Amino acid sequence: MKLHVGSGSSPLEGWTNIDVAAADGVDCALDVRRGLPFDDVDFIFAEHFLEHLTLAEGSVFLRECRRVLRPDGVLRISTPNLDWVWLTHYKHPSEMSEDEQLLGCLEMNRAFHGWGHQFLYNLRTLTLALRHARFETVSTHWYGESETAELRGLERHERHADLAGAPSVIVVEAVGRRDPEGDFDARIAPYVRDAEVH
Repeated sequence: MKLHVGSGSSPLEGWTNIDVAAADGVDCALDVRRGLPFDDVDFIFAEHFLEHLTLAEGSVFLRECRRVLRPDGVLRISTPNLDWVWLTHYKHPSEMSEDEQLLGCLEMNRAFHGWGHQFLYNLRTLTLALRHARFETVSTHWYGESETAELRGLERHERHADLAGAPSVIVVEAVGRRDPEGDFDARIAPYVRDAEVH
């Protein structure tokens, strides 16, 4: 079984397309924040979806993905890269005119909260979150590329010019099962609690 989470108006043929609302091409309308009613899943793909969850919701979703996947099942995530957003949208105020400061402020806030975004990851934070969710191995990939045939050419979302060492979109594949890493809890737990309070 192959799950495409957050399919929206871009369903994938041969996949079970999941979205929160029923629409053309959506095979299963459900709120994945309440769990995934599946077992023995081969692949899960989520493109520009994770950033629409809070940090706390994202942590739960990733653990749920690990739970429903087969031991050798693969989760492929594609999400905006916070490092790219920072490097392309903002400079030190002393290096900007007043108009650039205004535009930088507006663009940064849109990147964070426009389109329903809740939390943006950089590669380090996403990797820690996946390892805490009990994935053994996390590997980075280029947009549309994978060593696994079923996971090639899936991305369809708009792209922007990449920067050296900071692609506009983080694409990772997570596989395997491990004990959770304790250091993620120690460093991230206060932020997760804050997110749940507000």
